[in-house]
Amino acid sequence: MHVVITGANGFVGQGLIKRLLENGQIGQQTITRLTLLDRQFDEALSKEAPVAETGAITVEKYPGDLADSAWLWDTLSGSTIDVVFHLASIPGGMAEQNESLARHVNIDATMTLLDIAKAQTKNGQGKPVFVFASSIAVFGKMPDLVSDDTPLKPQLSYGAHKIVGEVMINDFSRRGWVDGRSLRLAGVLARPPAETGQLSAFLSDIIRELSQGHDFVCPMSPQAKTWASSLANIIDNLIHGAVVEESKIQDQRTLTLPTLCFSMAELVEAIGSVYQQPTDERIRYEVNPMIEELFGRFPALETPAADAAGFKHDGELKNLVKRALC
Repeated sequence: MHVVITGANGFVGQGLIKRLLENGQIGQQTITRLTLLDRQFDEALSKEAPVAETGAITVEKYPGDLADSAWLWDTLSGSTIDVVFHLASIPGGMAEQNESLARHVNIDATMTLLDIAKAQTKNGQGKPVFVFASSIAVFGKMPDLVSDDTPLKPQLSYGAHKIVGEVMINDFSRRGWVDGRSLRLAGVLARPPAETGQLSAFLSDIIRELSQGHDFVCPMSPQAKTWASSLANIIDNLIHGAVVEESKIQDQRTLTLPTLCFSMAELVEAIGSVYQQPTDERIRYEVNPMIEELFGRFPALETPAADAAGFKHDGELKNLVKRALC
């Protein structure tokens, strides 16, 4: 099985790679080759990794510009692809600052990847599974309850770009060119400290800092509610997205993943309980109205289509907090 991962050097990408190398397979199929794409690679990966006693996974890293269509074609069109995990994107804050770059990466690169998959299918080499990391940013301003039927009203270019990707993946799947699955991810915790351009970075920072007994200034009020999942849970769901039977998602190629909804006060309490820290003494709330508008007014969530297809959340907030720093 040949697996392609875009955004492979990112937080989720590195976690997914580690899991795939540990497992050596997706579902019942053995992975023989991992092709990794990103602008650059910070962590060294060996060329080969052991897979039980049956062989090895060849790991190939290709640093380059995903907005360069010719580079993508040259890199990927020479061999049959079984699964694509398309994780690469220019996220919220960065996309607002550089809309042109964001559009090229978030929309143009997605279309190029779909065209490469289409060419493979039309050449009789098999239809790739295309797992697209979409985002809850597609919802924008939310009603009191978000469900599978909630209208999309993105407030950021990033969310608008993700909608375009979802629509085109649905269309390419309808035409039989890919077996697409667009998974809307909520916040993923806890990301390492880095300049990623993500406005939600404080949700990772609060767990890291309070768990170590450090003071933290939260840009949202105690009652502000958000959604989030642990990295481990997101990886579980991405891999499940690659193996779930096509018949279970035939009419619902775009799925909002189950995730936990909690207030900042509840998160602070859970961190204190899990890590035995006096978090109430360490936290100070200084509300940033824009941050709270974007990330602190999340309503109840229902995900019946994803639930029926076997996707899951972390279970409870303490479990998310434990898994966040693993």
